[in-house]
Amino acid sequence: MEEIIGVLNDIVWSNALIVLCLGTGLYFTLRTRFLQVRHIREMFRLLFDGKSSESGVSSFQALSMSLAGRVGTGNIAGVATAIAFGGPGAMFWMWMVAFLGASTAFVEATLAQIYKEKHLGQFRGGPAFYIERGLGVKWFAVLFAVVSIISAGLLLPGVQANSVADGIQNAFNIDTWMSGVAVAVIFGAIVFGGVKRIAKFTEYVVPIMAIAYILIVLVIIIIDIDQLPGVVALVFKSAFNMEAGFGAVFGLAIQWGVKRGIYSNEAGQGTAPHIAAAANVSHPTKQGLVQSFSVYIDTLLVCSATGFMLLITGRYNVQDPVLAADGTTKFLYEGAKGVTVGPGFTQSAMDSVLPGFGSYFVAIALFFFAFTTILAYYYIAETNISYLTRNLKSPVYNHLLKVVMMLVIMYGAINQAKLAWNIGDLGVGLMAWFNIIAIILLQKPALAALRDYEKQKKEGKDPIFHPEDIGVSNAHIWNTINKKEKE
Repeated sequence: MEEIIGVLNDIVWSNALIVLCLGTGLYFTLRTRFLQVRHIREMFRLLFDGKSSESGVSSFQALSMSLAGRVGTGNIAGVATAIAFGGPGAMFWMWMVAFLGASTAFVEATLAQIYKEKHLGQFRGGPAFYIERGLGVKWFAVLFAVVSIISAGLLLPGVQANSVADGIQNAFNIDTWMSGVAVAVIFGAIVFGGVKRIAKFTEYVVPIMAIAYILIVLVIIIIDIDQLPGVVALVFKSAFNMEAGFGAVFGLAIQWGVKRGIYSNEAGQGTAPHIAAAANVSHPTKQGLVQSFSVYIDTLLVCSATGFMLLITGRYNVQDPVLAADGTTKFLYEGAKGVTVGPGFTQSAMDSVLPGFGSYFVAIALFFFAFTTILAYYYIAETNISYLTRNLKSPVYNHLLKVVMMLVIMYGAINQAKLAWNIGDLGVGLMAWFNIIAIILLQKPALAALRDYEKQKKEGKDPIFHPEDIGVSNAHIWNTINKKEKE
């Protein structure tokens, strides 16, 4: 079974997906006329625009919820892995993925807003919804929903819980089963309160978590600020094979930078649109721009903070892709001897400047990063359950999901789940393939919504969305929204 899943994973997460993600980002960057540059001030302004309602959350709450999914263990362990296998140049390619991916994130989030619906009093949307309503392919939408529920609801949460439990055990010597129970109870207390409680929790925790992490890293960078210019030069030289020492991993720099960039910021994967649809905004483009900005926060801020800290302190290893004759790993650079690839690099880097502090702080950061990611997984799974059961008026399936995920969290905390990771990765990879194909086929409504927004802004209006004005059908919820606004 593990072998079969491994082979399928290699196919799904092949270079073809990397090329597809980069190519799609470049295409949408050109089609939107470099929206991610032109509208960066508007993105920042919209972060605090709009308020929550009975049916939806505010733009900032939706941003926090999506960042809960984007900002995770990948920002600590993922960056370390990219540098270990691709060298310092991998950071440049992570930045490129973020820049291009911001346009993809805009398109998918705008589509989620255009085709959202209301179920059990809450706005719901995402790829399954816009595949059915926009493309009119019901079986494709149902397949996406099923894959999303299995991946986000049953497999990935347990692995995240395992990371939390291991981190706490390493730093505080607390048994993994105790951590598992604690995480499950806290998780239940939040999700049984509904989407509003998830939004409230992430609205406070995610910004505090990200800011605290960045501030600590900034302190470390400032202490050795004189090394920063050299580190920046190293990143660019390594990215283009101008740094002799890392020439052996030049191709891997691109591969690992793109891979980890996509994994971290999730642009195009089809996960963030579920949360974008929950926002209460007057025009879909507003949330599209906010979600575009969240890609910058994830990669250009949080991932860059980790990367610069590792490079400035020198506490990282770069593996030589060629194994030694006896099968041991050779290194092109070894600044963290005996440290396993992953969060250990980050802990070592922090401890080298702030002795005795790094291990504890990274363990705490991992807890919040992973826990909020579990909340995001829950919301994604719940949204797809709502899609499949939206003709029913009973919340029983949502409650069942909550109980099952609590059990998954407790089980995952005490068990290594390599097979579950692989199956979960397979599910996420399939989601990415399905979603990117869908948004390429369904790009016209999103691009038309952008033009409509820009036109109304030019006329000095606060843009309001009327689907019929841009030739969009099957977006009936907007008639209800606009009618309510007039009242």
